[in-house]
Amino acid sequence: MRIRRTVTAAVTTAAVTLLGLAAAVPAQAAEYSSALRIKGVQYDAPGRDSNKCSGGNTKNEYLTIKNYSKTAAVNLKGYKVKDAAGNTFTFKNSHTLQPGDYVSLRGGRGTDSDAKNVVYRQNCNFIWNNDKDTIYFYKPGGARADVHAYTKKANDRDGNGYITYHG
Repeated sequence: MRIRRTVTAAVTTAAVTLLGLAAAVPAQAAEYSSALRIKGVQYDAPGRDSNKCSGGNTKNEYLTIKNYSKTAAVNLKGYKVKDAAGNTFTFKNSHTLQPGDYVSLRGGRGTDSDAKNVVYRQNCNFIWNNDKDTIYFYKPGGARADVHAYTKKANDRDGNGYITYHG
């Protein structure tokens, strides 16, 4: 009897340990419930940072969002992008992504274009930090669609300011 209790206790301890490890899985490793996900981010615009609306380079900082669905078109209206500091952009206009299509959300001012797959934030300030940040992507109802944290040192091995998340 004693041996069985010891074996049972060991099995129970192992099961609790495994459950604890399963609970520690980061949010970005969870199954995604959204067809729209962050494909990548140009968090550090090439050249010297200048947030001037005329002649600045905030338009070269962008987030690429892709529709990974094989069958469903998804409208971006109401989706939100946010950084760790709370800077938020909400897609206010209809912009439908067909299966496999993408959009680049760029800083600066410009004209949104379905044909060129671009939406501008109409804000000349940079949103992503050059050293580290977290990118949150929310569905219109507030549920999280995707999230990624990055550090320049850990995630941008070639140093070009661009990180790919979902291929």
